Amino acid sequence: MTSRIVVIPTRRAHSNHAEVARSIGVDIIAGRYAEGTRLPGDAEMIAMFGVSRPVLRESVKTLVAKGLLTTKARVGTVVRERGAWNMFDADVLAWHLDAGIDKRFLNDLAEIRLAVEPRAAMLAAAQRSEDDIAELRRCMDRMRLEASDSVGFADADLALHVAVARASGNLFMRSIGHVIEAALRASFLLSAPVEPEDRDTVLLWHQRIVDAIAAGDAEAASEAMIYVIHNGMRRHEGTVIKTAPAEAPPSVDTGE
Repeated sequence: MTSRIVVIPTRRAHSNHAEVARSIGVDIIAGRYAEGTRLPGDAEMIAMFGVSRPVLRESVKTLVAKGLLTTKARVGTVVRERGAWNMFDADVLAWHLDAGIDKRFLNDLAEIRLAVEPRAAMLAAAQRSEDDIAELRRCMDRMRLEASDSVGFADADLALHVAVARASGNLFMRSIGHVIEAALRASFLLSAPVEPEDRDTVLLWHQRIVDAIAAGDAEAASEAMIYVIHNGMRRHEGTVIKTAPAEAPPSVDTGE
């Protein structure tokens, strides 16, 4: 049965080696180079991308560092098993969106968020500073001003969740921002809360997160965060999933 996936285009890289790494990375994630497959030789790859040998090798080094490739003497460059990929890496997550994601990927993102963000909200309720509260309120103000299907709304939503992680005071929770960013970009592009009732619900429960943190109510902050994540999952249920094209689509700057 054909896998049902949806493509979320992300911003292009700004250097030759980064763009080559992105292109190979997307091909690996999309399954065009299967796990255990040896990549074409240097000469073929250089001709394919029109770059120099040093640029190609720098690209391969980037992918090795992210866990997608391994280099073996007398064997060549081989795609590693999926379990070795660094799924917390910002590029690896972005490349998944470029390659095409299915509902399992969305659920996996939601589950890791559920494992971390409610606890971050609880800690933020205990650790937050006045500056943290002011930032959370600024994010809410921005969300209210922006149209639900606008980049500005998505930016403000992301900024609020990242601000909660920062307010927690936990450095590891702050680092989860790449996962939050990928999840929210996917959520925004798949199912922005454009219906008035959906928008009101999203704003209400984000405001409850902010109010609970400001009031120092850890339990309420956690419960509101859980609701927000589950609500996003529910909106995905009605999404029409499309088959990914053979090549990644043009970049769309989301402004994030």
